[in-house]
Amino acid sequence: MSRIGQCFAQLRAQGRKALIPYVTAGDPQPDVTVPLLHAMVAAGADIVELGVPFSDPMADGPVIQRASERALAHHVSLRDVLGMVREFRRRDDVTPVVLMGYLNPVEMMGYEEFAQAAQAAGVDGVLTVDLPPEEAAGLVDALRSRQLDPIFLIAPTSTLERIERICANASGFVYYVSLKGVTGAATLDVASVAARLAQIREVTSLPVGVGFGIRDAESAARVAAIADAVVVGSALVKTVEAGAGRPQEIAGHLRLQLGEMRAAMDNAVADAVTHRLRGN
Repeated sequence: MSRIGQCFAQLRAQGRKALIPYVTAGDPQPDVTVPLLHAMVAAGADIVELGVPFSDPMADGPVIQRASERALAHHVSLRDVLGMVREFRRRDDVTPVVLMGYLNPVEMMGYEEFAQAAQAAGVDGVLTVDLPPEEAAGLVDALRSRQLDPIFLIAPTSTLERIERICANASGFVYYVSLKGVTGAATLDVASVAARLAQIREVTSLPVGVGFGIRDAESAARVAAIADAVVVGSALVKTVEAGAGRPQEIAGHLRLQLGEMRAAMDNAVADAVTHRLRGN
């Protein structure tokens, strides 16, 4: 079982939900990234998602686009990102790491070389935003041959047939995009998300994470009550951006922000369990 699978199994046994924070590698400068990863784990992150900076991030809103621009100004490459994961693993051999990015850098490296390098660095899962399942066989095979989990997005507009196809290619977990649009956009409709999660769970036993609309502790708690994982991106990247002038202080701000989300999530799950017991 992969680190991701082990993580979700442990959380299920504990009656808890996964908190998965995202930061862009190299933002605001390369030497800050690994300390931020450790800070997020210390604040209660179960899995960390590390963005590979890219010049044309089509799924990302302006906040994460700017993060990529700051990282690319330091010439942060895919190989640099793998080096950061390698450094993170010197102190943490437990927390799963998921790379999130776009296909072009992976294709430039080559699927087999990338999968081998990612495994050697300590990566656990790869989410390639612009790779549709119909064209994913080459990368999926390369990842699975190295015991890496291919992770896919499910959109609010995905048909049941397409959800089945996505889940057949995925492992680790699947990532439901909670709203139409780019990261950090719109307002979360929890009732609509809950209905879609029920449909997804009809066709897969994989854990389902929800992201793209989590802004604060309240929204994290509401999603934790219905999903297996809460993915937080733009809200954290805003914190990184705000602290770019004083990078040594960013880790402390992220710990506070994530700590509030962690506590709210755990309380929401406990309240949901109590409610069900009283209902019975």
